[in-house]
Amino acid sequence: MEALINHLLQFGHLNQQQINLVESKGTLKELKKDEYYAEAGHIPREIIFLTEGVFRVCYYNNKGDEITKYFIDENNFVVDINSYNQGIPSSEYIQAITDCKFIVLSKDEMKELSMTIIPWDDIINKITSKALAEKVNKISMMMAEDATERYLNFLSKFPKLANRIPLSYLASYLGITQSSLSRIRKNIGG
Repeated sequence: MEALINHLLQFGHLNQQQINLVESKGTLKELKKDEYYAEAGHIPREIIFLTEGVFRVCYYNNKGDEITKYFIDENNFVVDINSYNQGIPSSEYIQAITDCKFIVLSKDEMKELSMTIIPWDDIINKITSKALAEKVNKISMMMAEDATERYLNFLSKFPKLANRIPLSYLASYLGITQSSLSRIRKNIGG
C-alpha cells in the first residue's frame, strides 16, 4: 500500500486519516505471468495500481493480428480509462507478462473516496492528465522514428523493461517483425 500512497502524494496532499481510508479500501491481488487481468468486451469496474511486475495492453486489428499498444510497469495505475468512465466494454486486453502484484480499487470505492476526501478528484485528474500526456508523447514519437530509433528510444526510456518483455511483444509494440528486431539488436550489439 505504501507505493500507492507515495504515488498519490506526488500529486496532492492527504492527511493521515485520508491515507488510512485509502489503505482500507485497497485490496492486494496477484496474477501469474501470461494470465490476463482484463479482456476485450468487458466493462472495467475497478482501477488497479501495479506494485510489482509488467503488464502489456494489446488489441486485435481488423486482420486478426495481435498488436501490443504499450507496457505498464510498477507504480502506475492500470485501467482502460474511456471504458471505465463511460461504462462501455473495453476493446483492449491487459496481460501480465511477468508475475504481477497490484492493489485493486473498485468503482464504488473510488466514488466513496471521491465523496469523502476533498482533494481526491484533483489528485486523480492530475494522474490521469499526466498518463494521457505520456501516452500521446509515446505514440507521436514512434510515428517519426525508424525502427532502430524506436528500439533505442524504448531502451533509453525503459532500460529495466527490455529484458523482462518477450521479443514478440516488443516487436509488436515497435511495429516491426520479430526478425527485424533481432537484426536491429544484433546491429547495435544489444
